[in-house]
Amino acid sequence: MPSIKNSTVVIFGGSSGIGYGVADKCLSEGAIVHISSSNASRITQAVSSLKEKYPEGQVIGHTCDLSLPDVEQRLVKLFEETGSCDHIVYTAGDALAVRPLKDLDLQFIQKAGHIRFDVPLLVAKLALRPDWAVVAGYAAGLHGMVPGLALDMKPLRVNFVSPGPVKTGLFPDEVAEMLAKKTTLGKVGTVEEVAEAYVYLMKDTNATGSCVSTNSGSLLM
Repeated sequence: MPSIKNSTVVIFGGSSGIGYGVADKCLSEGAIVHISSSNASRITQAVSSLKEKYPEGQVIGHTCDLSLPDVEQRLVKLFEETGSCDHIVYTAGDALAVRPLKDLDLQFIQKAGHIRFDVPLLVAKLALRPDWAVVAGYAAGLHGMVPGLALDMKPLRVNFVSPGPVKTGLFPDEVAEMLAKKTTLGKVGTVEEVAEAYVYLMKDTNATGSCVSTNSGSLLM
């Protein structure tokens, strides 16, 4: 597979969890890494930690709040700061929205999908305006959006990683132990393991519209 050395990688949600793991892995392979987060102090801390681990590495932090109504303008500004890039990794998320079906309303549904669905489409728009991606995406979530984007944005490649339970600090240890019992491997994934899937898709220049699932066998149980 081709090297990603000297490639420029922009990682949304790169200050913690899976995004931080992808940044770490990319730096270890010689890539130039831009990480963004809505939290300025977390960005500062993440950049400092990565620079300490990779003194010769190039990592730049950006603050970009994806939850605000003017998110598109904020994304434009971010890409002006990063310049051209070779790979975009989207791992941004917010607190998981859980509510009984009987208590749902339109505002809650739209807010729940904003970071995980709406913003990735806006990120894609800045590279190329999608035509069918929105229709397919609303019909089938990310599994439908990504193949649609791969068609609309060709010859650019669009892929996604579908992780199972991953130990990122999102849930306490006792929950991780409970989830581990529901996998065939008897464990939850680590950030380092999942990061490998993202870098694999960067390197496999024959992969597009594809999903890599890394889930400890949780879908088999």
